[in-house]
Parts: sequence; structure tokens; C-alpha cells
Amino acid sequence: MDPLDIIERYYRKGTALYAILVDHSRQVADKSLAIARTVPHLSPDLAFIEKAAMLHDVGIFKTRAAAIGCDGPHPYICHGYLGREILDAEGLPQAYGLVAERHTGAGITLDNIRTAGLPLPERDMVPVTVEEKIICCADKYFSKSPKNKNKVMTRDSIIKELARINKGHARRFSQWAELLNLE
Repeated sequence: MDPLDIIERYYRKGTALYAILVDHSRQVADKSLAIARTVPHLSPDLAFIEKAAMLHDVGIFKTRAAAIGCDGPHPYICHGYLGREILDAEGLPQAYGLVAERHTGAGITLDNIRTAGLPLPERDMVPVTVEEKIICCADKYFSKSPKNKNKVMTRDSIIKELARINKGHARRFSQWAELLNLE
């Protein structure tokens, strides 16, 4: 399976949104592979990581995010579960859809959804597998915003940013950063 074949079913090659998605996904895939190679004792599946990282944001076109050119009907926070729906409908193994669904923030708990009244299905959407954790962490280092596309976040700045959203997200990322030897 070539992730670009799937992306090109939903994004027109040559458009700004296609470039934003593919450039960001390539950054995340490369960072994910670099992280995975530092933790061979955790037996991460490198081939899966590369493909899943390329597909983790496939659902963004269904959301509203003017800064990156998305004009869909859903709030941006929904892009993870919407991506899962796309990947499941494509007939991919469930693991690909779970990466898409669980990568937002440092995962979103059922309690987060209920407490904040988030417009998401009521279920835990927190990374479970080492591959999910690696891709979720790698994603935090890069922005899709064209003005920040060359900026790489640091571990500390990611933790501070996540803490502003939710202290539980910051704690989870910190635990994964330790597990994955992130700098």
C-alpha cells in the first residue's frame, strides 16, 4: 500500500492543501522513524510507522482550519476520528485508523471529551501501542501552518503547549518522551 495513493483519492495533487498535508506527513514520518530507531528494544514496526505517519492527518480536509486551507464542516479537533473513518472505509487494517484517531494532542480521554463537551465520539482516543505513541509524539514537533512549517518544536516547548491545553496531555507526553528517549 502506498500512502500517497490513498491521499490522492481525497486531495488534489498540486494544490496547497495537498502540499501542506504531504510535507507535514513526511516530516512526521521521518521523525517517527528516527525515534523508532533509537528504541529497538521496544520492537517498533518501521514499515507500519512510515505508512501510518503519512496517513495520520488524512481527515483534515473534512474540518474547518482556514490557516491551512481546510473548509470542511467539522471542528478541527475531529480530524483524527474522521481520518480513522476514511482509512477504515479504504479497507486498511484497523491499526492505521487507530493511529489517525489517537494522535491528536497526546491522545484524548473519554473524560476529556465529556468534561469539555468535545464534539467527538465518546470513547478513549489515547495511543496504546508503541507505534501510536511514536507517531503521536513525532507529530507534536511540527506544525502544518505554512508560516511555521520550518519550525521544529522542542520537547520542553511541546510539554508547555500541551499543559496549556490539558495537564494530563502534558503528563502523558512527558512519560512517552522518557520511554522514547526524546530530546
